[in-house]
Amino acid sequence: MTERASGERAPLEAGAGRFAPSPTGDFHLGNLRTALLAWIWARRSGRRFLLRIEDIDRVRSGSAERQLADLAEIGIDWDDEPLIQTSRADAHEAALKDLAERGMLFECYCSRRDIREAGSAPHVPPGHYPGTCLDLDEATRERRRAELAAEHRAPALRLRAPAPEWTVFDELYGPYTGPVDHFVLRRADGAPAYNLAVVVDDAHQGIDQVVRGDDLLTQAPGQAALAALLGVTPPTYVHVPLALGPSGERLAKRDGAVRLGELHALGWSTADAIGFIGSSLGVERARSARDLFDALDLGALRALPLKPWIVEAPAAP
Repeated sequence: MTERASGERAPLEAGAGRFAPSPTGDFHLGNLRTALLAWIWARRSGRRFLLRIEDIDRVRSGSAERQLADLAEIGIDWDDEPLIQTSRADAHEAALKDLAERGMLFECYCSRRDIREAGSAPHVPPGHYPGTCLDLDEATRERRRAELAAEHRAPALRLRAPAPEWTVFDELYGPYTGPVDHFVLRRADGAPAYNLAVVVDDAHQGIDQVVRGDDLLTQAPGQAALAALLGVTPPTYVHVPLALGPSGERLAKRDGAVRLGELHALGWSTADAIGFIGSSLGVERARSARDLFDALDLGALRALPLKPWIVEAPAAP
């Protein structure tokens, strides 16, 4: 366990912020920027800062270890050992059982192609589940189960949405109201889905502040609705702008040297990389995570502009 930026530890009752990467590859500058903001926001608000490795989906060997090394290299510290999400299988299953007993789940027999070809039902937001399997009678369910079994497939489990929309609070966007989808909670392969695991594990870790990319803002209402169903107070959210490449698409290898190792190969120091990130936050001449922490109080954090960071391919310093 490491020391907090302020030199003191937050008490357990103070709540916690977190950073929860998926170990699918090495961090780029945008990932590191979001991690730094999550760390600063938690520490500035007197919270603990925790890590979680969200490995229920695709995993690349050695990725988690390299990600943790990068976080330590740029000066981020954390409280407690990182939580490994796959270690929480029993808790995920218990939450599913609780929801099923209360009639809040339904089996879905649709393939992705079925959903894509079904189109949107009236009053269903674009991209949301059209409700194909929502109100099937039991005879139809039995027939569809048998059909899937013959294909060596199983139904997914979806949330029976408790309300058509939900409101969350975001430190940058303010009150945000969005639709609640009948999203998958257990995939057809039996694995817990992201939207279930993230809510259950945030509650387990005492997370009451979630700082993450603003591409996930539209998922927050559904996750908050699920948290309420499970008897959990939803966190306060902070959806920070993403880092994008010059083309306006997500930052990727095609945009040049955008990872620490690649920057080091060009002659950049870790301090140079932090300074580059700092300039995107309006902090000039930062050389360490502590420099960013000292420069960004809560007022400055809440005044961050709601526009993406366009990262031009870095060259040799």
